[in-house]
Amino acid sequence: MAIESIFGVRDHFAAQAPLQLVTTVLICRNPLMRAGIGSILAGTAFAVADNASEDGSDMAGISQGGPILCIIGESRSVADLAETVAGVKARCPLARVVALTDHLAPNALRRACQAGLDGLCLQTMPRDALVKAFELVMLGETFIPATLALEAASQASMRSESRADSLAVVRPAQDSAARTRRLSSREAEILHCLMEGAPNKIIARKLDVAEATVKIHIKAILRKIGAANRTQAAMWATAHLGAANASSETATD
Repeated sequence: MAIESIFGVRDHFAAQAPLQLVTTVLICRNPLMRAGIGSILAGTAFAVADNASEDGSDMAGISQGGPILCIIGESRSVADLAETVAGVKARCPLARVVALTDHLAPNALRRACQAGLDGLCLQTMPRDALVKAFELVMLGETFIPATLALEAASQASMRSESRADSLAVVRPAQDSAARTRRLSSREAEILHCLMEGAPNKIIARKLDVAEATVKIHIKAILRKIGAANRTQAAMWATAHLGAANASSETATD
């Protein structure tokens, strides 16, 4: 998937006012990794604090008066990552927390998000994409790479099918095509935007509607497809919406 499709049209971001200076705390045991992240963020709105921490416990010297981003700068075990995220959130509830990793299994991602993780970025991401991901997180969005979201959706689908087979219960068909037919054309457009990771402001501009209207449509979408939040909606759409569209096109042909 192209970087532009993940973050939306680059011009939209350029048109926005620059972010307020963000105090950035590096939680990293590796000094070379800390130096590398600091170099990446040089010249951006993310001002790296001098007092880097190994576990997020040393937050006493960080001013809590402005936006704060905590970056966990290396891969960790499932328990260690969840504990670190929970610890940062307990000490600084308003801080946004992003983890940098080479990969994270869906169960580990789910546990980290439950602990309060606001974003996950792959260490292989280009510099510009990484900075944009941090900006999205500071705007209140949750960032997860499409590859990991697809993997999580695939595993969730496999678990669901396995449970259905073991129970051997015949239930009324509620397939993706039926759910898709319940969506209006506008809701389908917004679902595609959610698949691309676009925030409400960008969706509103793209569709030329008010941001409040986008929020209303998203609530309706969540209800119709049985999703708890926009991330689950994007995962559902990625797994099912494309298949439903392909089936419709084949029938038309």
